[in-house]
Amino acid sequence: MTGGTAATGSLDRVRGIADAVLYEGYLLYPYRASSSKNQSRWQFGVLGPPRAEPASFAEDPRLEMQCLLEATGADSPSVESRLRFLQHQTRTVERRVDGGHVPVGELVVDGVTLLSWQEAHECEVVLPAYDPGPALAGADAAPVRTRVEVPGGEEVEVVRDAGGARVGRIVRRRSPLVAQVEIRAEPDDGYARLSVAVANDHPETAAGKEDALRLALISAHMLVSAAGGAGFVSLLEPPAAAAAAAARCRQHRCFPVLAGLPGSTDVVLGSPIILYDHPEIAEESAGALFDSTEIDEILTLRVMTMTDEEKAEARATDPRAAEIVDRCDAMSDDALQQLHGALRSPEPRLFDTGEVPWWDPAADESVRPEVDSVVVDGVRVAKGSLVRVHPSRRADAQDLFFADRVARVTAVLSDVDGGTHVALVLADDPAADLHEWYGRYLYFAPDEIEPLDQAREAREESHP
Repeated sequence: MTGGTAATGSLDRVRGIADAVLYEGYLLYPYRASSSKNQSRWQFGVLGPPRAEPASFAEDPRLEMQCLLEATGADSPSVESRLRFLQHQTRTVERRVDGGHVPVGELVVDGVTLLSWQEAHECEVVLPAYDPGPALAGADAAPVRTRVEVPGGEEVEVVRDAGGARVGRIVRRRSPLVAQVEIRAEPDDGYARLSVAVANDHPETAAGKEDALRLALISAHMLVSAAGGAGFVSLLEPPAAAAAAAARCRQHRCFPVLAGLPGSTDVVLGSPIILYDHPEIAEESAGALFDSTEIDEILTLRVMTMTDEEKAEARATDPRAAEIVDRCDAMSDDALQQLHGALRSPEPRLFDTGEVPWWDPAADESVRPEVDSVVVDGVRVAKGSLVRVHPSRRADAQDLFFADRVARVTAVLSDVDGGTHVALVLADDPAADLHEWYGRYLYFAPDEIEPLDQAREAREESHP
């Protein structure tokens, strides 16, 4: 593995991924204030105030991540951490009345609606550099504690009509936030186990849900970069020498993965949602949709089906919602087709398939799902066989609904890792023929099915 200085370009690339985490769940389709889904918008990584009353339903005030560092050179190692989160911001629309201003739910100016609503203010706090050198050398490194204070604020935006007359204003207010961050490192099997803990430390009591949200760090996550003679070790796929140390790392509401270009080890993203190493934004994505891991194409099509009135309300709800609606309205047919996604082949390719996609059975003449078979309990199972289903692997909770049901085999399939899967339709399902025609099968492993063929019955009769 290689370490080295985390260049600005590397952090900028990672920040694009981190922004997707930051705004995950920020707005939910159809992006309107009247939508019940948007009444509770914050989804992940919320650090609630520690002095919240039970009625506020505040979330856990802490998160902590642990990751592994290894020495990669003779330079002096250092670690720089960035705490990123959203600060709740209340947007109040006020109408100008008799020289003063009165709060209103909405204000229509020249046909454009402005709504009172909730927004978010981005925060990124760069913490003091930390020296993990002692831990890399086999001794505990002294912890460093940092108090983070984010000021509140009030901003006023004057609203004028087309003639220039002052008709109202928009007031945005934020409450101050307080947090404590502790960074420490300790030796573990020749590596340094780096711990970063963040705790909301606001002194106020939150009496209700709105108070708790106002005083929370929302979508909190960490960007941690290593410089000098240190690099991070993958916790998802650690080398054999680091496997035991990686297993001892503990996470609390924050999950570190290697970030940046594949192969790089200088940046870790500690995310409140579970990611894989070196996550990327799909190149087909035209822009952020903030909708809790939904699929771009589906959401874009749904935005296009909104009425003009619904789009107007969405634009009035939040500036970012307005950007989404405007982008979808301006999308060309070619751009929409691009959202359909792409199938990316794994690398390196294990065999030459010519012009046939690697996943197509035609790519391998030895694979013939309609005639291939698998032996289960001494009985050959192939297309047309009857089996009884006994789900045991718990890959999908819905599989339990099929327990002890009789099914008909439609194909025996093999995956690229050498595993075997038996495709089934339920024998007593009135739509079985339709599912088979569409290719919508249930998939089970050979050890999850019991053959019911005549061959088995004959064997049991001959060996009572």
